[in-house]
Amino acid sequence: MLRVCVIDFKGSLDDHLSLIEFAYNSSYHSNIQMAPYEALYGCRCRSPVGWFEVGEAALIGPDSVLDAMEKVQLIRDRLKTTQSRQKSYIYGVMIFGKKGKLSPRYVGSYRILKSIGKVAYELELPADLAAVYPVFHISSHEQMDKNR
Repeated sequence: MLRVCVIDFKGSLDDHLSLIEFAYNSSYHSNIQMAPYEALYGCRCRSPVGWFEVGEAALIGPDSVLDAMEKVQLIRDRLKTTQSRQKSYIYGVMIFGKKGKLSPRYVGSYRILKSIGKVAYELELPADLAAVYPVFHISSHEQMDKNR
């Protein structure tokens, strides 16, 4: 997300870091079913318009407030795009798991038992891997091609 914001804001990330933080903390996160701000404080965060008093908005300028609101919306849209790109698997699908650096890239085919959040899955491992914790991050999986 930060990489995209740097491109959108033409490299001036320092000037917009507080807006990026606001957008992230006030955006809905599916894993906790609410925004992080709401989880922490128990209420929804007020929008940037609510940050300024009437007299203060005149000092800052309505264009600055509108500009900030547009940037927050842009960052929220980028967050949604990033979250929609995450892989997901269906229970019972056979997948390959990654192995060490010098070993073959993927090893075995393991059945998915259940999803642990959005980015982790519990796998059905063979008895010889009983010492290995059966929950793996999605980046260490590749769906098995049925033609292999």
